[in-house]
Amino acid sequence: MGLGSGRPVLYIEGMSLLRNPEVRPPAVASLFYPGDAPTLAEEVSSYLDQTEEAPLEPGFPKAVIVPHAGFIYSGPVAASAYDRLRPARGIVRRVVILGPCHRVPVRGLALPRARAFDTPLGRIPLDEEAIASIRALPQVVESAATHAEEHALEVQLPFLQRVLGEFSLVPLVVGDAAPEKVADVLERIWGGTETLIVISSDLSHYHSYEAARRIDGATVRAILGFDAGISHEQACGATPVAGMLIAAKRKGLAAKLLDCRNSGDTAGDKSRVVGYASFALASESPCYGAEHGKKLLQIARGSILAALGAPGEPGAPVAEEPWLRESRATFVTLMQGEELRGCVGALDAQRPLASDVAENARAAALEDTRFKPLTPDEFARTDIEVSLLSTPKRLSFEDHADLIGRLRPGVDGLILEQGGEGKRATFLPQVWEGLPDPEQFITHLKRKAGIAADTDVRRCRVKRYTVLKWREVEFCQ
Repeated sequence: MGLGSGRPVLYIEGMSLLRNPEVRPPAVASLFYPGDAPTLAEEVSSYLDQTEEAPLEPGFPKAVIVPHAGFIYSGPVAASAYDRLRPARGIVRRVVILGPCHRVPVRGLALPRARAFDTPLGRIPLDEEAIASIRALPQVVESAATHAEEHALEVQLPFLQRVLGEFSLVPLVVGDAAPEKVADVLERIWGGTETLIVISSDLSHYHSYEAARRIDGATVRAILGFDAGISHEQACGATPVAGMLIAAKRKGLAAKLLDCRNSGDTAGDKSRVVGYASFALASESPCYGAEHGKKLLQIARGSILAALGAPGEPGAPVAEEPWLRESRATFVTLMQGEELRGCVGALDAQRPLASDVAENARAAALEDTRFKPLTPDEFARTDIEVSLLSTPKRLSFEDHADLIGRLRPGVDGLILEQGGEGKRATFLPQVWEGLPDPEQFITHLKRKAGIAADTDVRRCRVKRYTVLKWREVEFCQ
């Protein structure tokens, strides 16, 4: 398994050395990442679950820059970028992915001759329409040989499949090409929110740990400053990175560093390391605010009214604003005074935000098994609260005392589960209002999950999340 990719080979004239297969099979499965689907899916999910908590805000990146070594080396760093793409599930339908060539060099940007790429997680069709739009450009060529054993693109695909679900692919291996020509290709297939751009590149190769940190630090500053003059000594994918920077600057995107480490930090020794970094490039977007909350509360109330048979209420919300189409997880809580009257939600994003709020509101009113179905008369005196959840993240701890010390009362929502026994429960952060002591918080959460009070918490998995919440009564005061 490679901890790095080596410097790219840049140039060759010539024809494809291989026949024209319909499907490009995985070349580095079982080498750079697990070759069987269940293990691969679990490993990718584990990397995603252990990233730093992302800000809870609308939108998702237009482009990411991610490393491409063996998963044990660069997977945790790449996951920091892919985690930011969770809201894009169901919105992004096309992924344009560029990376350097390491096996068979090429002049220009090489398309494959295949019509689909396979990974252990399934088949990804190529986007024939998008490919047709760039095929005539002089810098775009076709080479099955260049793609056949290339890992720089392949290692990104399992992450994309886990995060985005179904999508089509435009794979380009970048060889000897001017960055401006790369930027021209990107602008041709830039698209809208349905199109994501992925740039695959490691940073410095085979320096000492401290030397790599200095070199990679300078490279990070250059990328954040949209300096397209970075060299292949700094990043093996310098050409596609530079092309992306040119295009992103023209489009007014901002760049953000998400993670920067090297193989000495992840899974290798520190004598000769390879550098990895992940970046997100996106337009500036506003934070969630009162207007977002009012809209979600309106959707929740309308959904319950429709379920109760109120005339003129639509059965499903119209997600006319982009942020309502993002994949998000919510809880909807119904209150009568200070008494709970229903609460239903999901911990993991499964559908568009508008649909999630509407369905959870209807279920809280009619299907919470702790209560009888809500009646129209009751609904008139019922107050609605919508909680928008961040992505739950694995909380590492050494023992019970360490767990207690890491909790953030009033901030953390907590998920507690006992593996293999199906015992799982959560408390929203709002529960801290009634259980402000962390010891009591954990004790009651164990009870809710059906976990024995004396169970060593080290036998459990703990995740935490935060919420933004809006309550109708707050807008009426």
